[in-house]
Amino acid sequence: MRRITLAITGASGALLGYRMLLALKAQACEVHLILSEGAKTTIACETDLTPADFEALADRVWDETDLAAPISSGSFVTDGMIIAPCSMKTLAAIAVGYDENLIVRAADVCLKEKRRLVLLPREMPFGRSHLRNMLTLSEDGAVILPPVLTFYNGADSVEKQLDHIIGKTLLHFGLAHGAFRPWGEDPS
Repeated sequence: MRRITLAITGASGALLGYRMLLALKAQACEVHLILSEGAKTTIACETDLTPADFEALADRVWDETDLAAPISSGSFVTDGMIIAPCSMKTLAAIAVGYDENLIVRAADVCLKEKRRLVLLPREMPFGRSHLRNMLTLSEDGAVILPPVLTFYNGADSVEKQLDHIIGKTLLHFGLAHGAFRPWGEDPS
């Protein structure tokens, strides 16, 4: 069984985090979930869901202030971490190692232990500081996977666009998302 940490921050795109959670559970992953306070606000603004709806799907839920949680230590082995969506504040904190909360600390652990860290940054357009931080994290081993629209695979709805982004993310963990259509496959 894969053990993956999923963090959802306050950037726009709460539904992306929810759909990621559903996809990880469909893969029978052990999911350790962290919802930032900003994520809880965004969930209320963007969806009809509640934080409890997200938490009910996770195997373990950690408060972002709990720096003693097992996922804050390299001795607690995971397959890695996904931050979806990832705010620019969180991305910047990870880039400079400012471990002020559990999301940033768990991401830092993934980097130092050479575990997979996939960030789905949500901002448009990217400013110079955003791009510098993304470059730093890429050089440090993180995967920067902005949730960018696709046009080649019949993704003609928001749901299909989300499936594409989730599929691309899960590929980095060796997991297949059934609704993902890679290049060259018939979208029908």
